[in-house]
Amino acid sequence: MPQFARIKLTSTNLEQLDRVANEIKEITEKTGVKMKGPQPLPTKMLKITTRKAPTGEGTHTFDHWQMRIHRRILDVQPDDRTMRQITKLRIPDDVKVELILTS
Repeated sequence: MPQFARIKLTSTNLEQLDRVANEIKEITEKTGVKMKGPQPLPTKMLKITTRKAPTGEGTHTFDHWQMRIHRRILDVQPDDRTMRQITKLRIPDDVKVELILTS
């Protein structure tokens, strides 16, 4: 089985996540390296429901809060030049990057 680098991108900001994924895709196209992805993974939705009235008296009204965590996976053939360019990318603070080399 050929060696590849699996890049996992995680963020609550979908626009920045897609921008980083597209930049990695452009780098692999320029260097001529094989790549699979970006494959979207299921979105995690964290929900919190809180009572509006702090004392517990009054009408029963609630606030609903939701945070969505978007994820993408990219499999890239690990070439020295390509990996150097990917590691030099400017990654926003909202986007978490995890890089795993497999064989």
